[in-house]
Amino acid sequence: MPELWYSAAPEYESKSSKSIIHRFVVKGHTGLTINPYQGCQHRCAYCYATYEWAPEFYDRIYAKINAAEILEKEMASWKHGEIDPVMISSATDPYQPAEIRYGLTRKCVQVLQKYNAPYYVFTKSAIIERDLKLHARYRHNCFIVWSITTCSEKIRRAVEPGTPPANRIFDVIRKFSDAGVCCGVNVDPIIPLVTDNDSELQRVVDCCKEAGVSNVFGAILRLRTDIWERMKMTFKILGLDVVEQYKQIFRFEEPLDANYVSADSSYQDRTLGRLKSMILERGMSFDFPKHICPKNIDKSCLGQTSLLSYVS
Repeated sequence: MPELWYSAAPEYESKSSKSIIHRFVVKGHTGLTINPYQGCQHRCAYCYATYEWAPEFYDRIYAKINAAEILEKEMASWKHGEIDPVMISSATDPYQPAEIRYGLTRKCVQVLQKYNAPYYVFTKSAIIERDLKLHARYRHNCFIVWSITTCSEKIRRAVEPGTPPANRIFDVIRKFSDAGVCCGVNVDPIIPLVTDNDSELQRVVDCCKEAGVSNVFGAILRLRTDIWERMKMTFKILGLDVVEQYKQIFRFEEPLDANYVSADSSYQDRTLGRLKSMILERGMSFDFPKHICPKNIDKSCLGQTSLLSYVS
């Protein structure tokens, strides 16, 4: 696992998909998602998308080369009048470096806009800046969310070495906010004994306010066998001796043998309560914006300009 986690730059490989838009269920919430890529080179120690079914997750990035064409067909044949907001993406970062080469996320966004489908983007990247105009022209029907774990460079380099520094991301957020795009920050995961102190949380929340972010929310780290092994390596890199404290916070004994282990409910309530108070005190919302809701599919575009000549 450590070798896979911190090895050299990944290889890119093209693949074709039979479908691209899928339903998902998370904690009772259902929705739609598309993932133009499989795998991610951000190499976050806490990544939930890794596991035994994706042993090359960090080292081989698959580009679903026909994603936009498949999405076009799925939108054209959508059998319901309404479509739920589409998450881009749920199992990888849609604006990881592979997007510079393939542009699949941009093409998929163009298709969603073409059919009046609402969407929200989850990313840890600054590469999305390239598509500022694309999202800005659709600002009434989209929501861009950046996942920011810490403003500390020391922590970032150990925990998520493939991501850009927080100050770079906040620079991009300010540009989107100035363009009228609804921007959010997901402080996720909040890492116990690493990023859960008031100083760390306040720094992130203050930067959100300064960048014009309207919506901020967060969640506590969850553990799984592979995540726990990477986190222990991260603690060593950071010089932290917190393994025994983690066993108390998450109430487990090694070897960790469970799908997911959540932190003690009292710890979660205290930590998320402090975060929520910080957010509300600064006049931001601790929730998704109301304009991200189901919308009617618009098929008036059928028979008109094809995707390949659609202007960005």
